Amino acid sequence: MNNSISLTAIVLTYNEEIHLERCLQSLQDICQDIVVVDSFSSDNTKAISNRYNARFYQNKWTTHATQINWAINNTDIHTDWIIRVDADEYLSNELKVNILEKLPNVSDQISGIRVKRLMYFLDRPLKRAGMYPIWHLKIWRKDTAMCEQRWMDERMKIFSGTISSIEGDLIDHNLNNISWWTSKHNGYATKEAIDILDKIYNFTSANSIKGRFFGNSEERRRWLKEKYLNLPLFVRPFLFFIIRYFLQLGFLEGRRGFIWNVLQCFWYRFLVDAKIEEAFRKVGKDRDCLIKYFKDEFGLDVTKLN
Repeated sequence: MNNSISLTAIVLTYNEEIHLERCLQSLQDICQDIVVVDSFSSDNTKAISNRYNARFYQNKWTTHATQINWAINNTDIHTDWIIRVDADEYLSNELKVNILEKLPNVSDQISGIRVKRLMYFLDRPLKRAGMYPIWHLKIWRKDTAMCEQRWMDERMKIFSGTISSIEGDLIDHNLNNISWWTSKHNGYATKEAIDILDKIYNFTSANSIKGRFFGNSEERRRWLKEKYLNLPLFVRPFLFFIIRYFLQLGFLEGRRGFIWNVLQCFWYRFLVDAKIEEAFRKVGKDRDCLIKYFKDEFGLDVTKLN
């Protein structure tokens, strides 16, 4: 153990000038090094990165998992620890203080650190409907973790050692409007549909985190999602909305909470099911036909995650 922090941040970007400065400001006081991996932005992302002395790289986008793993393997990181932060995220003051105070003294047996994600929607935090706290493994020792290969909902996986946690929030506060949000989630829904069908048809040989009810928070959420996916198409979005909005008290967030739960917990999940149904109706349930369908319709090779 040592008494000085040794931390590199990896930040993925694509036209993130609306968020990036806020993100980098929150990192500059705790990170020895900041690595920005960009997907060929056309805005001021590079200029903002240079302003904060971040090392700037560009790599063609495939998935979040592929981009994170490319950054780990190709950006010459020398610090003891790495933190993954999305461009529309930033660290709370409590989290920054705890990282500075506690990370240098973490036991040698600990390889990963979880932090709490706090999601904002319509400029206010969401703390009901199962949205908070959600713990994610965001900090890990160099050479001890990679991102699991999935089209959506990817998580970091450590190879050895144990996992601990640090208090404080990683705040996810996207400043774009709802039109942007729905367009983005339309694309996410296609990839989520592929991810679901991959579990049925084994398009890839991805080695994902296994769901466990009595595991850590990420394993438990994965277990719950697996149970959700066993429910019939178009029934599960209704049930998911009822659980989140009523049983998990999403209605206490007021009108804003209602909008969030309709869009995220019902509309998005219904759209995923509709895309699966559309694929079945167009080409049937043959594996090879589905592979060709996603290639022809969306230009996605569902057999390759790299």
